[in-house]
Amino acid sequence: MHDAIRAWLEPRADEMVELLTELVAVETENPPGRDLGTCARLLRDAMTRLGLAPEVIELAPSGELEEPAVVRGTAGAGEELLYFHGHFDVVPVQDRGQFTLERRDGRLIGRGTADMKGGLVSMLYGAAAARELGLLGDGRIVLHLVCDEETGSVAGAGHLRAAELADPRAVAMVTAEPSGGRIWHEACGAISLRVDIRGREAHVGQANTGVNAFAHLLHVARPVEAYAAEMAARDNMVVVGGLAGGGSNFNVVPGAAFFTVDTRYQPEEDLDAELKRLTGLIEGAAAEIGADVSVEVTQLQPPAGTSPTHPAAVALARCVGEVEGTPARFERCEGILDIRWYAQLGIPAFAYGAGRLDVSHGPAEYVDEAALHRCAAVYASYAATMLGGH
Repeated sequence: MHDAIRAWLEPRADEMVELLTELVAVETENPPGRDLGTCARLLRDAMTRLGLAPEVIELAPSGELEEPAVVRGTAGAGEELLYFHGHFDVVPVQDRGQFTLERRDGRLIGRGTADMKGGLVSMLYGAAAARELGLLGDGRIVLHLVCDEETGSVAGAGHLRAAELADPRAVAMVTAEPSGGRIWHEACGAISLRVDIRGREAHVGQANTGVNAFAHLLHVARPVEAYAAEMAARDNMVVVGGLAGGGSNFNVVPGAAFFTVDTRYQPEEDLDAELKRLTGLIEGAAAEIGADVSVEVTQLQPPAGTSPTHPAAVALARCVGEVEGTPARFERCEGILDIRWYAQLGIPAFAYGAGRLDVSHGPAEYVDEAALHRCAAVYASYAATMLGGH
């Protein structure tokens, strides 16, 4: 089976690079979420050529997202169901040249090559290989490609959940996040907050009549910084002030200020309790000085995980080991992943991809071309194992 999969993929190596080149050139930076419809249609056309029966599901307007959409495709027609999941939005570039793919010394360099347009190419060709080679038995792969993972995936994956397009009876789900060839079977939970402080503007010549929102911000943020230090000692990450701002001019007492709080919690933490504690710290500090403060919860995402001993995990590890030639490694992802949307339904869910996390959002983002092909082979092999009984 593995020889047949490799033989199917090898003559299509240049096709895979050409598709990735086209995908990278679509500037799907998120935020703000531009050119999403353009990329969705490009994926639809590629999936049509590969026989993956795509449809573009147009989503309701959401924030700044341009033409938000989910691309859904299918390989096979049986009852057993395996999900391949991915996203086509990317983080903002450091340089516009990152939207031009460079093929050099076995690497494909450009924004999204690792996270995760390269992974999408591997998944599309892996699914097509499994279908063309008759490996799916009485099963089918359903592909879900979403548009907003980099900003929480509430519009895209959230729509799949709300519209009941994710079937709890599925045997497994895998997403092509840049795990560097490891299997991420767990992911952290997340809380994100925006804290707004209202004061009263006054010109510097009458500063005593104003209420300085920035001074209140400093007081309110101090206990959150102490909380961040405490959380770090428990292997939880908290960023205070990732975004911050306020004021209208250098010579005016600021009448408004804000800062953000972003967190990543290990799966054993109680997110509801931590949210209550965080908001309590902020509200308590505000009460001490009579500050006018409001807290908006912009993200609350639970952790997710599947045991490495689950049969679906064991099968994925075997496929990875057979293709890569080395034993598969299970790890916890220190970020949040779209596996949570499926795990919440009881579906065994994993992230496995060719890209590397340490280069994914940087100025020299790349994926190894050979790793892209190996991952495509793993996806085809996993489909054959889970659906075709190979």
